Amino acid sequence: MNEPIEPQVIMKDGKPAFAVIPWEDYQELVRNYSPDESDVWFPQDVVEANVVRGQSLVRAWREHFGLTQKELAQKAGMSQPALARIEKADARPRLATLKKIADALGLTPQQLMD
Repeated sequence: MNEPIEPQVIMKDGKPAFAVIPWEDYQELVRNYSPDESDVWFPQDVVEANVVRGQSLVRAWREHFGLTQKELAQKAGMSQPALARIEKADARPRLATLKKIADALGLTPQQLMD
């Protein structure tokens, strides 16, 4: 079963919408997938807050999601004053701390690194 199998293409409105591939091929794709920097995305308002206004990415993302410092701190399992220190533009939080905040926001740590 090493010969290539053509995927089934499912059309919608005359255009390809889905491709169905054998399970083994899918598993190999997943196994060989390694995210790179092109997988990290930033909404325009986060970029503007960080680049134009000089806010930290932690603060920019928190405001993007409409959270208060207290709300994010609770979700991340830290105190509000600790989060306030991390949100300062010159702060250099530990990776473990960024992971907690990223998990609370549903992001990757790379999306919080200045």
